[in-house]
Amino acid sequence: MQLLGLTTLGLMTTLTMNSAQAKQTFCVFDLVGTQGDVYALMKDYQLASKQWGADIELKAYTDERVLTEDFKAGKCDGASITGMRGRQFNNFTGSIDSIGAIPSLKLAVKVMQTLADPRFANDMKKGKYEIVGIVPVGDAYLFLNDRSINTIAKAAGKKIAILDYDQAQKKMVQQVGAQAVSADVTNFGSKFNNGEVDIIGAPAAVFRPLELYKGLGSKGAIANYPLLQVSGNLIINSAKFPAGFGQKSRTWIKGQLPRAFTILGKMKDDIPAKYWMQIPDADKIGYQKMMREARIQLTKEGIYDKKMMELLWRARCAENRQNFECALKDEQYSKK
Repeated sequence: MQLLGLTTLGLMTTLTMNSAQAKQTFCVFDLVGTQGDVYALMKDYQLASKQWGADIELKAYTDERVLTEDFKAGKCDGASITGMRGRQFNNFTGSIDSIGAIPSLKLAVKVMQTLADPRFANDMKKGKYEIVGIVPVGDAYLFLNDRSINTIAKAAGKKIAILDYDQAQKKMVQQVGAQAVSADVTNFGSKFNNGEVDIIGAPAAVFRPLELYKGLGSKGAIANYPLLQVSGNLIINSAKFPAGFGQKSRTWIKGQLPRAFTILGKMKDDIPAKYWMQIPDADKIGYQKMMREARIQLTKEGIYDKKMMELLWRARCAENRQNFECALKDEQYSKK
């Protein structure tokens, strides 16, 4: 009887402990905190995740670096961060943001929907971390404080803000002969607005939150040619969540992507037409070749994932078979 009592007590203690551990802290990076669009999406996610056996508590961060360190230290069970910052946890998904690899937001959404398929489940897991959702943040454009900087040659010597942890940005700045100025997601906008740098790369979604019209002033412009697609990652420590949570999460996120596409499109349309500067078609092919060369080199260096690079190459060529690079095999790594 005493043994039975101890066994029952032990079982009850275990159940109590499991119940206490059931709540998960999901840390969310949003430039404007709890009032931002990312946090709003995560509140919907919080509600949906109850159906998958989770009990998520959201915690907003306006500093992505601090959030990432807290996640690695175990203070967060899940994290919502940019794909560039998320590359350290999963190089496959972190390579979606590769320079020039996805030419349009429409194709980005299509790729992200494809990656939600269960056949990519193993690619979403690296060690204890799992990518449970990929969302678009939008096309990244060059914001210029002077619209006379309308060619690569004219960018030489100019100050360009770069994110320290993205090797691609450093390489591109070196190629055009510009001056790299160290920045972070939290301060690159203010550096542009204060005149500390001449050029930044940013998605349309941050135009109003970061008040980038201040940096553009009366002479500035936004080059209407996307350099890359900025993505967002939802990452979890798998051990902290119920079995099967990851795939259910990715499937739900996939269903939200059309909504995100519409919202991001509206954000771009809301930017006054006077700021947009069209790039001549004759110049675009040169930019494309330069970005392609940088992308191939960064893949050789292990910055970008080969499997993702080939997947994106195939996606680009399925969308536009006339693209010059479709006849080239440099990014068809599975055949090498």
